[in-house]
Amino acid sequence: MSTTNKALVQRMVEVVQNQHQLDRMADFFAPNFINHLDHAPDAPLNSIEKAQQVFTQLFAALPDLQVTIQQQVAEGDTVMTHKIFQGTHLGSFMGVAPSGKPITFSVIDILRLENDKIVEHWAIQDRLGMMQQFGLL
Repeated sequence: MSTTNKALVQRMVEVVQNQHQLDRMADFFAPNFINHLDHAPDAPLNSIEKAQQVFTQLFAALPDLQVTIQQQVAEGDTVMTHKIFQGTHLGSFMGVAPSGKPITFSVIDILRLENDKIVEHWAIQDRLGMMQQFGLL
């Protein structure tokens, strides 16, 4: 199971994050997916729709965004992935005009899977470093 789950997460990173195919998220995420970073049960958008919004903004700001898996560890129904996000600031991001500068930040995702779908997500993100590079701080 662990090997299968790692492969599914690798495919998700390639298709959704590297190929920017947000319309394919349903291939990888369960309809009841919970993102523990911003989950609000009474919100008008579900977690998949919120994730699509976040990635739409990120892809607009970093149209060449690529995600590289540095390390993956899996046990049972859980996969932990350390990733590096890299792109060039060519579009506006949170009101900041494009700088043309390279942006690099790391993310550690913890994903729980059921029936070959991602059902839960936790993450540790270098948001401070990302915001500094974008010029938000």
